[in-house]
Amino acid sequence: MLEVRKDYPELEILEVNHDVDHVHLLLSIPPKMSVSTVVCTIKANTARGMKKKFPFLQDLYWGINSIWSGGYFVSTVGIDEVTIR
Repeated sequence: MLEVRKDYPELEILEVNHDVDHVHLLLSIPPKMSVSTVVCTIKANTARGMKKKFPFLQDLYWGINSIWSGGYFVSTVGIDEVTIR
């Protein structure tokens, strides 16, 4: 995830957490970027990086562009950031 910031320094990755089959991110995204663009960028870059680091993923996900699912959940943080964290 931190590698994505090298190309997109305006993204702030505030927190990262995960479970067996999903990832939770608390991000600060500049107004000029849409949430969907950021999610797509993170998924594409991390999938590429993981396939490079773990070559067996190339065979496991052969013929599929990404290792991530197509969907995602987004909730915005307003005044109550403590609850979201």
